[in-house]
Amino acid sequence: MKIKLFLSIFLCTLALNIKAQRGVRIAYIDMDVILSKNKEFVTASQLLDEKISQWKKEIELKKIQLKRMEDQFAVEKILLTPELIADRELEIKDFAGELISLQEKRFGPNGDMMIQKNQLLKPVQDQVLSIVQVIAKERKYDFVFDRSSDIIMLYSAKNYDISELVLRKIQVQERIKERKEKINSVNKVLDGVNN
Repeated sequence: MKIKLFLSIFLCTLALNIKAQRGVRIAYIDMDVILSKNKEFVTASQLLDEKISQWKKEIELKKIQLKRMEDQFAVEKILLTPELIADRELEIKDFAGELISLQEKRFGPNGDMMIQKNQLLKPVQDQVLSIVQVIAKERKYDFVFDRSSDIIMLYSAKNYDISELVLRKIQVQERIKERKEKINSVNKVLDGVNN
């Protein structure tokens, strides 16, 4: 929180100094809007959601198994010797530990979900960042903020929103990529016909 406050104060001070010299040019994007309209991200996000659903089912099955083990142990406990009771308690404790480890592996801060999410976001974020840098240089913006990030933007005029411009450039890149893929596939077919 202190870092965010310091960063905000620093940016305001820097903006005032630049404004005193020539006026500040500020723009912003909304990464959430850009991601929601990016085909590759949406497709990959759906695949990730399916994996997350499978992981949740896997964990739920383990929880059901643990519950059965505990219930069965509660019923049989009166019939067991102290050594068998200790063994079964240890078995249940180990299984519960495995369940916790599985949850941490799948959904922890360094778990599969976070790793997959970062792998999913990185290419799109890199693409957006490079396009934002080009636009900022072309239009001479001093600052470009991400409206959906942690830096709070209390007000922003729509005319400073360059999200649509970023989206158009991404779509142009996607169309160029699709054309190249079509040309390559046509060339492969022609090479097959010629041979």
